[in-house]
Amino acid sequence: MGDEEVKLFRTWSSPYALRIVWALKLKGVEYETIYEEVSHKSDLLIGYNPIHKKVPVLVHNGKPIAESLVILEYIDETWKQHPLLSDQPHQRALARFWAKFGDEKVLPAIWEAFTKQGKEQEEALSTAVENLKYLEEELKGKKLFGGEEIGLVDIALGWLANLVSVFEEITGLKLIPEEKFPLLFNWMQVFADIPVIKESWPPRDKLVAKFHSIREASLAKEAEKDK
Repeated sequence: MGDEEVKLFRTWSSPYALRIVWALKLKGVEYETIYEEVSHKSDLLIGYNPIHKKVPVLVHNGKPIAESLVILEYIDETWKQHPLLSDQPHQRALARFWAKFGDEKVLPAIWEAFTKQGKEQEEALSTAVENLKYLEEELKGKKLFGGEEIGLVDIALGWLANLVSVFEEITGLKLIPEEKFPLLFNWMQVFADIPVIKESWPPRDKLVAKFHSIREASLAKEAEKDK
């Protein structure tokens, strides 16, 4: 497969695009990175992903695939080394469920807690805690969601191992305290320290600056609405 052409359209900070970076590196797939600017998306990106017009987009031998969870499964089906999904149908279904749960339940609640304040923040935080309890339960008896090896769920939830601490630093909240979520807290440390993962994190100072600006803008918008 040495003559294959693999390109990844991404931004420097997108946690969704980072999933694809991890998967490709874990499988040892060589690829070209094309960085996009959120405010000035290239015609090439829009042509490859005309519906959502966003990253990540993987282009394999000229054929584009969009949406990070879809891309992850495509990568796993195309390059068999270091499988991300089990060969058992039930285990594959469970992995897809938890990956979707992360995107549809865990991330929105944490994001709401990060971008709101007052009563709205408290409600979002309460929802986030309830969702995180399910992840804590799922980790019982396991080092990683994938067991002993990184799997699809670990990659899908990998943003927790980085962005949660960024959000905590900015807001002063403790989103995943060790005393409340010991298994999840330990998973974040183990996952973040795996060499392929560790070497791919975006610069922390830039992330803090970016998300601080996002939070300030969100709070200012809410304050303007309340006038």
